[in-house]
Amino acid sequence: MAVGAHKEILKTVLRLINANEDWNASGAGNEKEAVDLFKQKEFDLVLFGAGIPDEKELKKKLQSLNPDIICVDHYGGGSGLLKCEILQGLAEKNKY
Repeated sequence: MAVGAHKEILKTVLRLINANEDWNASGAGNEKEAVDLFKQKEFDLVLFGAGIPDEKELKKKLQSLNPDIICVDHYGGGSGLLKCEILQGLAEKNKY
């Protein structure tokens, strides 16, 4: 799952993630959407973009729902950096 306050950036991030045939991402634009989506689907990782108010609290809330979830901060940049951020997060979870 990707969480980002900027609609167009979130849309681009989701497109880049979903271009990888091994990955399938959904997006949320705010805390409520993120929690609702998180309760509906099982995720290996949550990618956080900029602009989420109370991001720290949202991470705590998601981790209380699933203590094994990996939270990764996305700092922008090209698709290469995005892929590295995701792979590093998944490596922590021993998925890859």
